[in-house]
Amino acid sequence: MPPRAALAVLFALASLGAQAAPKPASGDVPSPALLQRIAALALKQVAFGSVSLLPVRFEGSRIAGPIEDGGQMIYCVSGRMYGRTFGKPERPKVTLRYAADRLTVLDDDEVCTGHRTRPFPELDALGNKP
Repeated sequence: MPPRAALAVLFALASLGAQAAPKPASGDVPSPALLQRIAALALKQVAFGSVSLLPVRFEGSRIAGPIEDGGQMIYCVSGRMYGRTFGKPERPKVTLRYAADRLTVLDDDEVCTGHRTRPFPELDALGNKP
């Protein structure tokens, strides 16, 4: 193979590798302990049934984050909650900020729009405990 052809093949392979989606770093996934803390704080919110007299159950909970927004790390939690209404599930959402090993609730749902979510079984398991 002539050197020019070999160089062209090398550049083609390099450009294909550059187009591949970057894999998330291991730091992008919160630790199991942090996920438990996020689930516990979400369940303390009124939207997630913290003051419900009726028992509720959760299915299909999702989490997005960490999302960096202005130097803050944001987590967005959503789910489907059954039990307080007949038939249709409620869809509670909460936005949490994580800074200095503290979680605080934010009143900003706009920061959560457009971000990819993943299953959040920790919330389902903790919320469905008898």
